[in-house]
Amino acid sequence: MENNNTSSGEKKQQCSDVSKCFQLLEHMLDGELADVSQDMLKEKLDKCQPCFAHFHLEQAIREVLKTKCTKHPLPEKLADSIRQMIQDAR
Repeated sequence: MENNNTSSGEKKQQCSDVSKCFQLLEHMLDGELADVSQDMLKEKLDKCQPCFAHFHLEQAIREVLKTKCTKHPLPEKLADSIRQMIQDAR
């Protein structure tokens, strides 16, 4: 990941490694990163506007899904379908 500090300390408006950063953000939100990687990623979020925005959007979506979807049991067929779509996307 690049250093995204501007001379005024503002966040960069572009990220040179968007797909890698977004992938790391997903792993962080899933709780799959070591503390060192999380610290590095938090530093990146402080410097890069696209990464910051994506992180907070993903975090908000997950929170809404968690609060809205946990009140009803998930049909097994739907869960299998979602798992398959995730696998196909990777």
